[in-house]
Order: sequence, then C-alpha cells, then structure tokens
Amino acid sequence: MSRIAERFAALKTQGRKALIPYLTAGDPEPGFTVQLMHTLVTAGADILEIGVPFSDPMAEGPVIQRAMERALVNHVSLSDVIGMVAEFRKQDTSTPVLLMGYLNPVEVMGYAEFVNKATAAGVDGVLLVDLPPEEADELLSKTNQAGLDVIFLVSPTTTDGRIKAIAANSGGFVYYVSLKGVTGAGHLDTNEVQERVMRIRQYTDLPVGVGFGIKDGDSAQKISAVADAVVVGSALVGLVEENMSSITQVQQALSRLVSEMRSAMDAHMSASAAKVQN
Repeated sequence: MSRIAERFAALKTQGRKALIPYLTAGDPEPGFTVQLMHTLVTAGADILEIGVPFSDPMAEGPVIQRAMERALVNHVSLSDVIGMVAEFRKQDTSTPVLLMGYLNPVEVMGYAEFVNKATAAGVDGVLLVDLPPEEADELLSKTNQAGLDVIFLVSPTTTDGRIKAIAANSGGFVYYVSLKGVTGAGHLDTNEVQERVMRIRQYTDLPVGVGFGIKDGDSAQKISAVADAVVVGSALVGLVEENMSSITQVQQALSRLVSEMRSAMDAHMSASAAKVQN
C-alpha cells in the first residue's frame, strides 16, 4: 500500500477528510520550500502537493503563474524539486508528497530516470496536467512497477466514458477540478460538485479529491462534506506572494489559513458524526 493510500485509509478510520495544500517549489526562493512543507504539515496538512516550475503552466491562473515565474528566475528544475523532497524526508517520513506539473520536464529527464529519482527521494505520486491517460502507458509501466501513484484530472465537462478510463489508470486518488477554467478562478457550486463526485464514485473505489476555487475555512468545510480530500493552491500561493520578504511571515500566514481549514473540516465531520449517533 502506498503512503497516499495509507493516509486516506487512516483518515477514513478517524472519520476525517484529507487536506492537501499546494506550494510552488522554489517560490519565493529555493531555500524556503522545505521549511514551508514542514509548516504546512504542522498546521494540519495530510498530503503535500508540490508544484514543479514550468514556463507554460496552462492550467494555472495568474497567482500560480507568477509563482512559477519567480521559481524559474531562481533556475529551479525538476531535479531540484526532487532534491527538496529528499531533504524534507530527512525529518518527515510519513507525510505523502505529490508532485504536480507538466509533461515536458519529465520527458526531458526521461521516464525511467524520473521514476527512479522520485521514488528514491520519497515522492509518492505525480500529477502531470497535460498527460492524458490514453498517452500514459509508457510512464504507467514504470510507475506501477515502482509503486508511484499517478493522479489524473477529471473536469466538469469530462464524459462518463472518459471518467471510467481515467479511473482505471489512476492511483492514489482521482482529482476533480471543480471549476471550468484555471486555478483561482470562479465560484464554487457545492451541489454541482457533489453531483460530479457521486458520478466519479460510480467508476472507482479510489478517494476523490476536489480542487480549484477553495479559498478559506468555509469553502474547505463545504467541499469536505462531499469529497474525500480538499486541495487548496492559489489561496496559499497568494499568501506566499504577499509575505515573501520574510520566511517567518510566510510561515505564519500559511499556518493560519491551513489551520483554519483543518479546524473547519474537522468541526463539520464531528458535527455530522454526532448527528448520526443521535
């Protein structure tokens, strides 16, 4: 069982949902990333999603695009990001880490080398936005052997046929993109999200995580009521941008928001459990 599967299993036993915060590696500078990863875990993160800087991040809104640009100015590469995970693992051997990015850097490194380096460093999963399952056989043949989960995206416009194909190739969890558009855009419709999550669950027993548009404790709580995991990115990266002159200020800002989300999610689950018992 992978670290991601173990974490979801443990949370299910506890009656809790996963909180998955995202950071862009190397933003605002490479020396901050590992410290911020530990900050997120201390504040209540269950799984970490670390963005690999890329020059054309097509799924990202302006907040994460700017973070990618700052990281690239610092010449942060895929190899550097894997090294950051290895550094993180010196102190934390239990928190699952997922790399999120785009296919080009992985292709440049080579699938075999990427999988070998990532697993050796302690990476548990990878999500490549522009790699559809129909074109993932070569990568999956290597990740499956190594026990590295590959996470695929389902969007509001994904057909049932494609959901079935995505679910068949996914590991760790299925990531539902709750909005049409880029990260940080739009307004969440919880009823629509619940409908789509229920549809995804018809085709898989994997947990379903929901991301895009989650900004605070209230939105995290609402999504945690209908999904197995809440993924938050732009709201956190925006705080990095606002406070990037000081690592301490960044840590405090991230800790406040993640703690708020964690508390709101847990309070909702506790209230729901109490209703069931009564």
